[in-house]
Amino acid sequence: MRFRQVHLDFHTSEAIRGIGKHFRKEQFQEMLKKGHVDSITVFSKCHHGWAYHPSEANETHPELDFDLLGAMIEAAHEIGVNTPVYLSAGLDEKLARRRTEWLIRGQDERTNWAKDFLTPGYHQFCMNTPYLDVLVAQIEEVVTRYDADGIFLDIVGIRECYCQHCVASIRAEGGDPRDKAAMKKLWERTYLNYARRTNEAVHKHKPGLPVFHNGGHITKGRRDLAFLNTHLELESLPTGGWGYDHFPLSARYAQTLGIPYLGMTGKFHTSWGEFGGYKHPNALRYEAALSLANGARCSVGDQLHPEGAMDEATYALIGAAYAEVEAKEPWCIDTENVADIALLSLEAQQAYLYGEPESRHIHADAGAVRMLLEGKLLFDVVDREADFARYRVLILPDAVAVDDELARRLEPFLRAGGKVLATGASGLTPDGGAFALRLGARWLEANPYRPSYFRPAFGIAGLPEASYVMYGAGQRVALAEGGIEHGSRENPYFNRDVFTFCSHQHTPSTLSSDGPGMTEGEDGMYFAWNVFEDYAKKGSLHLRESVLYAIDRLLARRTVRVSLPAQGVVTLQKQPAARRWVNHLLYASPVRRGEGIEVIEDVIPLRDVSASVVVPAPVTDVYLAPSGEKLPFAQDGDVVRYTVPELTSHAMVVLQF
Repeated sequence: MRFRQVHLDFHTSEAIRGIGKHFRKEQFQEMLKKGHVDSITVFSKCHHGWAYHPSEANETHPELDFDLLGAMIEAAHEIGVNTPVYLSAGLDEKLARRRTEWLIRGQDERTNWAKDFLTPGYHQFCMNTPYLDVLVAQIEEVVTRYDADGIFLDIVGIRECYCQHCVASIRAEGGDPRDKAAMKKLWERTYLNYARRTNEAVHKHKPGLPVFHNGGHITKGRRDLAFLNTHLELESLPTGGWGYDHFPLSARYAQTLGIPYLGMTGKFHTSWGEFGGYKHPNALRYEAALSLANGARCSVGDQLHPEGAMDEATYALIGAAYAEVEAKEPWCIDTENVADIALLSLEAQQAYLYGEPESRHIHADAGAVRMLLEGKLLFDVVDREADFARYRVLILPDAVAVDDELARRLEPFLRAGGKVLATGASGLTPDGGAFALRLGARWLEANPYRPSYFRPAFGIAGLPEASYVMYGAGQRVALAEGGIEHGSRENPYFNRDVFTFCSHQHTPSTLSSDGPGMTEGEDGMYFAWNVFEDYAKKGSLHLRESVLYAIDRLLARRTVRVSLPAQGVVTLQKQPAARRWVNHLLYASPVRRGEGIEVIEDVIPLRDVSASVVVPAPVTDVYLAPSGEKLPFAQDGDVVRYTVPELTSHAMVVLQF
């Protein structure tokens, strides 16, 4: 898999004439060179359903009069650029209006994406219909006729559907379509059958050809679904609704799976389908660097104009980022993340329990990752199948119950000295009646008061001694025998109600302790609120600082310490074959502009960023990559210290052994 990819969308209406009329091989090649692109995903079939090449399995776009796909592949290969081929799998609008009975339906018979046929938009197909045969034939046609370097299948996944094919299937099995559990099993089988047949359609002709099934998100905890792909493309456009927290959360999970993966952002100011929208070059530079820092390769989304000429402004923008990536690649190949901490994803826990998470947006996971990033901690996001022994601290965020199987997995980790940080209802048995771990607390009940208050017995950096409001759901606990209390819980006078309310928001604390709010025991520490969900929603400083206090007690010694501001990011990637570690340091400060759009524009240089790294062997050299500039360093035992004179967006410090 190449490092510098472009995902070239080409969803083009039949109502537009002159499709591809301005495509020229030389201009196409010039833009790829200008953008420092080494792989470009080109289109066989778009969401409108049209093929961009002669086809018997599909219909060529009515306004296209030559083989655009073939011309792009030939032009790209001529200059050494790879060409994975895109097919819209879940959407085919021309066919949707002809075969409405093949579409996904809700219980109310509505279609999805566009709810009806008088609303502009696409309509998604059910893979439990003859449409799957149509799609397989289209895939085989591309694989057998073109020198594709991979197949990208879009808009797929386990889908809820009550079309008449799904209703008939469940009834033929003796089931009832009103039984949600039975339908979920059918929907899962439908997706697995789709993936099996489409993978076979590729690999029976070209064994080993890369195939990726894109659903816009990699579900944590569903390794079986991840391994249906030969590689992963982590779609995560910060300005397109994903935000800047999504990619680190996804990447820190993906790297643990051992599958090649890339980070997919976009050149757009907003999201897919935006013509004439461009993000600031500094934003794209940062996003590409963030991919490298997390062990990923890079992909940037673009959309080709219907007339087929590549947009010069876009490839100047991409080139500014990809020129830097190209220079940095040797220090980003075959890397392994160094992590002190594992976050056992709540999404993964829900996938384990229910087959799918409640939502793609799990606040507890997002809040925990934001705290870990801001705390400059080295971490992975893991599922229950991970090797916990690789880490020193395991975080159970907000609602991770410890059943018998998880307790068995935790036993050797704890016996070897590993520690757990549990928050909220985490660490309890599945029935919620008692703690499954020795965390210094004895469970009493879910706290009926919300919000309540935490009075820490330690200093909160930058804040005075106080009783701090906790908006998340809490638990009432007592101190267990041998437990240590690190702060108390206080309740309000009463909950806000029609006959009992106080002031504009909520009732103040009684200022009296109602038991411990943070405890410590043999297995780790417990914080009695859903602090990670609270942080994702409110971002209160005392939440983060309390969690970092607990982590530092449990960790005892961090592998890396750096003097970056809160929005800075630090990772440490090993390159065993090259006998070196690469310390990635990043800094940018996204601002919210418009409705839900996070923008990076100004990149402020940071001066004299100090760092210390605990290393396993003597270090022979410390330098900045790719410049090769030597950095003075000192090694005291197993700790190496150095200072980066200036950091602008991204620096890579190489520790050579």
